[in-house]
Amino acid sequence: MSELKQWMDAQARELAQSLAQINLREMDARTVGGYGLRTRAIAFLETVKSALFPALYEVDAATPGHLVTLSEERLYATAEQLKGIARDVFLGQCERERREECSRQGCKERADALVLAFLKTLLPMRELLTEDLNAAYEGDPAARYIEEILLSYPSIEAVSTYRIAHELFLQGLPVVPRVLTEHAHARTGIDIHPGATIGRHFFIDHGTGVVIGETCVIGDNVKLYQGVTLGAKSFPKDENGNPVKGIKRHPNIEDDVIIYAGATILGGDVTVGRGSVIGGNTWITHSVPPHSFITNRDG
Repeated sequence: MSELKQWMDAQARELAQSLAQINLREMDARTVGGYGLRTRAIAFLETVKSALFPALYEVDAATPGHLVTLSEERLYATAEQLKGIARDVFLGQCERERREECSRQGCKERADALVLAFLKTLLPMRELLTEDLNAAYEGDPAARYIEEILLSYPSIEAVSTYRIAHELFLQGLPVVPRVLTEHAHARTGIDIHPGATIGRHFFIDHGTGVVIGETCVIGDNVKLYQGVTLGAKSFPKDENGNPVKGIKRHPNIEDDVIIYAGATILGGDVTVGRGSVIGGNTWITHSVPPHSFITNRDG
């Protein structure tokens, strides 16, 4: 018998038990929607995107009538997937917070209401995404076709995921919105927190290394380049030394602003005024008046 076989026979079970115990201390399947939540959330994301962009997800050419049928089918699948995810997450939330008033029926009804509210946002969301596509086409001289942007631009991948996740965030669904945006982050290098507020006609050119924090507010017709950070300064802490949650930590970017590569703008009390241009590699921790032109010499 080999040394490896001997070790496995003697030690594998004990090691597996130790690993399982560590995992259970960090994440209980009953309290976060189940161990498969990430997989289910990403499957839901692909389904809802296929409803929003049916032609993009169809391998073969399809007639307009066929696209209607495809989108309808995917809307039903979206509803079922999200309903199951939301119900399990709400049940887990009740378990975690020991809510005596919670019930399985109540969590099911809450999930149904969330799904209905989410489905009602899809048409305006799709119209927003059309504006984001147009912003990319108008803002990038290298773009030849809208199809090229849809199929290949990381900005559209990240921003479409953000807009889906943001609606779920607004509806109060825990965990899942962040799973979705971090999935897009891993795929594109663009990190947008689902709690951020982003206006119409938004474009991130190139995209790698962009960070947009949870309490950031971005107006309409804003363009960012790679490596931009819209972040927070040091966090205030409570009496236990933990960061204080729920306060404004990230900047406000007003309409018609362009922020070039590598710029860092920090602080919840910072506003970049309408029509400003922020040059590359600038460091800004104070507000900027409207129609400013800031370089790294005066940031």
